[in-house]
Amino acid sequence: MLMPKRVKHRKQRRGRRCGLATRGHYVAFGEFGLQSLDAAWITDRQIEAARVAMTRFIKRGGRVWIRIFPDKPVTSKPAETRMGKGKGAPDHWVAVVKPGRVMFEIGGIPEATAKKAMLLASHKLPIKTRMVPRHRHIEVTQ
Repeated sequence: MLMPKRVKHRKQRRGRRCGLATRGHYVAFGEFGLQSLDAAWITDRQIEAARVAMTRFIKRGGRVWIRIFPDKPVTSKPAETRMGKGKGAPDHWVAVVKPGRVMFEIGGIPEATAKKAMLLASHKLPIKTRMVPRHRHIEVTQ
C-alpha cells in the first residue's frame, strides 16, 4: 500500500474538507483524467484498487499516473476499548481530495478504452467522478 516513508508528526488532526481544489485540478501528464466531484478521504487501499482496475483493463497499452498520495494518518482505538486514555494509534493513511482534483491520468490509448478504464476505477472510489480530456480547462462549481 501507499504510505509516506517518514513523517514529521505521527498523528494529525482531522482538518477541513470544504472548498474546491486549488492544485491538481487539470490534466498535466496523460490525455484523460479522472476528476473528483465530491470531497472525501481516499484511503490507500481504494487508490490501489482503482489503479489495479485501470491497469488490468488497459493490459500493456498506455500508461497510468496517480496524482494523489495518502499522506494523512488516520488513527483508531482498538475495539471494545473504554473512552479516554488518549488518541488511538495510526491505523491507515488517506489522501484528502476536494472537488475538482484530478486523481488519476491515463495516456497512450483510445478515448473509448480510457473511458471504460476510468469507469472501472470510479467504481472502486467512494465519490462521484467524471472523465476530463487534457486540452479543456474544466472547473468544478458547487
